[in-house]
Amino acid sequence: MTLPLFRIGFLPLVDAALPILAKEQGFAASEGVAIDLVRDLTWATVRDRLLYGHTDAAHMVAPLAIATTLGRGRPAVPLAVPFVLGLNGNAVTLSTALAETVGLGDGLADPVRLGERLRAVVATGRRLRFGVVHRYSSHNYMLRYWLAAVGVRPDLDVEIVVTSPPFAADALAAGEVDGICVGEPWNSIAVDRGVGRIALVTAQIWRRGVEKVLAMRADAAAERGEEVAALLRALHRAAAHFVAPDTAEDSAAILSRREYCDAPAATILRAITDRVRLARDGAALHIPDFMFQYREAANFPWRSQAAWLYSQMTRWDGTPFAEEEAKAAEGVFRPDLYRAALAGSSATLPGASSKMEGSIGSATGVGATQGRLILGSDRFFDGRAFDPDEIPAYLRGLD
Repeated sequence: MTLPLFRIGFLPLVDAALPILAKEQGFAASEGVAIDLVRDLTWATVRDRLLYGHTDAAHMVAPLAIATTLGRGRPAVPLAVPFVLGLNGNAVTLSTALAETVGLGDGLADPVRLGERLRAVVATGRRLRFGVVHRYSSHNYMLRYWLAAVGVRPDLDVEIVVTSPPFAADALAAGEVDGICVGEPWNSIAVDRGVGRIALVTAQIWRRGVEKVLAMRADAAAERGEEVAALLRALHRAAAHFVAPDTAEDSAAILSRREYCDAPAATILRAITDRVRLARDGAALHIPDFMFQYREAANFPWRSQAAWLYSQMTRWDGTPFAEEEAKAAEGVFRPDLYRAALAGSSATLPGASSKMEGSIGSATGVGATQGRLILGSDRFFDGRAFDPDEIPAYLRGLD
């Protein structure tokens, strides 16, 4: 019997692991669906394949799913996000020259102190250039949020340009950018080549920042309801497998293949196990929660996370807040589909669909309709909290 097929677009990143493992470890087949993976090099191409029917779903940067639904930069096409593929996992890597200028030490930098040093650099009249993976990416918004909060003005003191993740290290090596904010393994590739030095991880900026998601056309999600549910169950099983300590080496070997990340397995293994080498000759440091793929309902599509991304989209696009747009942005994230797919499974299901982002400082129990849910710290580095019901007030409070 031929299984229902999902062609899924992806970029060669460690956080594409869940659809890859769902296929390679047989979770998809055991749930009654098949996965065919389509590798690309840019997020624009991943999006376009999805919109034009070349793929059925995509590993996608979360803000791009919202921007596509709202018609930012192209005609609007409603997308649905029923599953989050991971939180965190990105880093800010500086060129070796800039790292020396700002005096990076042996460990991760403090975001505020590093900001002070960057302010001193731009005060000399030097305009720095940073590369991010897409205009509508969490990388762009995390970088901008941090820079603005420490007094370095995006688009004035620094220029932010787009560079494809697999070419980010090349951009640093060529001197085209002074820093990059990308996902693994490409920060580590830059470090291992001796062209970059990791300064921050984005978990330092927002401890539980939403990163990649599974995106599909909203009409397809509705038409293929049972098949989509089976796919989500397969991804959830892949997530549990991915974080199990005894599977890390096997997962790294699979992801390292040429058809996937095409990168050294040892480099990928470091990311999977939350060990990050900051400098070429340095030892790998353990950074708790560097990548976050499973526990604390990490795969649950919180509408409040979508609302925060919309707030940053409004802020940096220079467009006014619109209530209907905000509702549409939040509606891209589909906790209803997640709950329907995983009801009766081992998955923990939050009772709410939205929460105050950045308000949890230590492990806190919250309501769940299935299982027991304890959420860890989700702080922003500047101590702000985000209320999805008060976006205009939040925006007014930002510098």
